[in-house]
Amino acid sequence: MKRDCLIDAQSLRTAMASANAPIILDCRARLESSQAGRQLWEAGHIPGSVHFDLDRDMAAAPGEGGRHPLPSQDAFARTVKRLGLSDSLPVVVYDDRGGQLAAARAWWMLSCWAGHPDVRVLDGGLPTWQASGGEMAVERLPGEPSPVSPGHWQPAFNDDALIDAMEVAASTEDASFMTVDARSLERFRGESEPIDPVAGHIPGAVCRPSSANLAEQGVFKSPQQLDAELPAAERVVSYCGSGVTACHNILAYAIAGRLLPRLYAGSWSHWIRDPGRPVATGS
Repeated sequence: MKRDCLIDAQSLRTAMASANAPIILDCRARLESSQAGRQLWEAGHIPGSVHFDLDRDMAAAPGEGGRHPLPSQDAFARTVKRLGLSDSLPVVVYDDRGGQLAAARAWWMLSCWAGHPDVRVLDGGLPTWQASGGEMAVERLPGEPSPVSPGHWQPAFNDDALIDAMEVAASTEDASFMTVDARSLERFRGESEPIDPVAGHIPGAVCRPSSANLAEQGVFKSPQQLDAELPAAERVVSYCGSGVTACHNILAYAIAGRLLPRLYAGSWSHWIRDPGRPVATGS
């Protein structure tokens, strides 16, 4: 069954005017600059939205866990309290790249990992909001607007949504598992690696670039098309460079009504920290 994990611009506009208006989180980010997301939010954002930062809020410090390791449960619980999240109000997350960089990660962390009952990604992101005539607010004062409501939601974390490197390594010998890489085909093959020090992929993995989940307009493909295209196996593991775009593939499985893949949060940037782990190149 298709999950209600997307919202279009018109529906968001209607929801914002309702008594049960959603809390809106602006997840825009740029991997080349940790300050860029905040600066983009300050320059213009969906009215009432709060900036939800990839590096500050959705990840712990880079290191042994990879480039974007998950924060601790305690740290993330403090974050959602600061953001004012409530289990009685829906949450909408957006970025400006079709959910590929950070909005899908926010959706996965809030919905799949922390257990919020109603989190949706703005389909097509900020470009569709602006194309539909959606207003933009500019932040003229320091700080962020007050949360929509006090943060009383207590996350119920589900670590079964995760898989660690040891399990991933063991799964390469298990025919019931399929490991799906969300990076570009060039990075998967090892032909290009602009970020991490080692090129290639986890042996046995298949490549499903997160960009393949989107139609030309930057919105998600239909559930039927995604169901026909997404790699199928009894158990699926999703990974990417640092555990961000891998969530875009998990979101695509949710839209298609499939059993959700488990996330290898450290992903390639964690896998290659152990020189004993095998690396594959080519198709």
